[in-house]
Amino acid sequence: RISRDRGKIYFEVPARSLPQVHRLRSVDNLFVVVQEFKDYQFKENKEDALKDLEDLVKKLPWTDPLKVWELNNSLKKKKTKRKKHNLQSTASKEKLNDDGEDEGADQKDSGEQEDSAQNTAGVEPAVGQDREKTQGNEEDDHEQSDAKDELQAGCGSETKAGDSKTGKGEAKVLRFRVTCNRAGDKHSFTSNEAARDFGGAVQEHFQWKADMTNFDVEVLLNIHNNEVVVGIALTEESLHRRNITHFGPTTLRSTLAYGMLRLCDPQPTDIIIDPMCGTGAIPIEGATEWPGCYHIAGDNNPQAVKRAANNICSLLKKNENKESSTPLGIPLDIIQWDICNLPLRTGSVDIIVTDMPFGKRIGSKKKNWDLYPACLMEMGRICTPGTGRAVLLTQDKKCFAKALSRLGHIWRRGQTVWVNVGGLHAAVYLLKRTWERAEEKRPFW
Repeated sequence: RISRDRGKIYFEVPARSLPQVHRLRSVDNLFVVVQEFKDYQFKENKEDALKDLEDLVKKLPWTDPLKVWELNNSLKKKKTKRKKHNLQSTASKEKLNDDGEDEGADQKDSGEQEDSAQNTAGVEPAVGQDREKTQGNEEDDHEQSDAKDELQAGCGSETKAGDSKTGKGEAKVLRFRVTCNRAGDKHSFTSNEAARDFGGAVQEHFQWKADMTNFDVEVLLNIHNNEVVVGIALTEESLHRRNITHFGPTTLRSTLAYGMLRLCDPQPTDIIIDPMCGTGAIPIEGATEWPGCYHIAGDNNPQAVKRAANNICSLLKKNENKESSTPLGIPLDIIQWDICNLPLRTGSVDIIVTDMPFGKRIGSKKKNWDLYPACLMEMGRICTPGTGRAVLLTQDKKCFAKALSRLGHIWRRGQTVWVNVGGLHAAVYLLKRTWERAEEKRPFW
């Protein structure tokens, strides 16, 4: 069920399915719903509206969601222990290995933090909000109905130690924070005020300690016009960085990369290329999720190629640390090349998936007027006529539309999906390769 609050999807799953939920590839964050109000009536007076939010805390059904949060934590601890055990085993093997070979111990595998973070789910988890982007920002735009007002806030002073009310009666007092995401122009309060007062009531109700950084529980208060949802976060960090350890100026989210790849419906044995791969988010996601295909990544910037190669090495290292006794490689190669002159045979590629330069951080809008037609022409040459397809992301929609109109004999536009990329309104275009033969520039071997 898609929420009116943009970017959130709700679904019901049994608690035993916690491990499966974290295997979702296209979601940024997960939270278990405490309660949802589809038509919450806010008082016009600020003090009255905030008092209602305070009183709401005592009426909410916290028990089951907190049990889900506890189960989520226990699964997280199991995974962390297993990870440490594997790392120790790997270190022991390296000590016993006297052949003097360096097995890549210098590769820092910080990318594993996402996949091994927690296996989670809930009674009704919801996904789509990126808390990393909302922290510390507050926008009160009462002139736009969809204005976002997002800020996490703490609550009052710390309390005396008491028993935790998470169902186990632990002596340890849990630390928490409240994050409020507010959108709409009919509220008399800010997100900061809502988080502060709601958080104060949570603190009083549970006798938890407020801690903005080292918190155990993150309570989410999502307000979108008259829709209010209270939830508990099941992810500590956004899942979109799961495969990337070396970032560039325009690194694509792994979640968006997955969506783009899925849009072109890869089949086993397909050859998939990203001719402008940057740090390699798309081909790495593709090789991870579609290992039956062969993936080729390329870029003209040597620094980008180096970053992508480092990300691939980190992924291989992560695979070595898993329980599998015989770690497998990944079907992915990376090359430095020129997008307008690719060293690939005509008609040899099944799928092209790439994030094209927007002309902001990389390149310029002016250069795109020459680059886009040349890219589409070369992509059309290497793509298999009739069955080939391309999924291209760009924010320079006017330039792309003009280039596509000039090359309508090679590419036929299919589906268009609108996406938000770092606050920019961008589009993902699904193109189908026609049967028209593309012009060959030179012989290939």
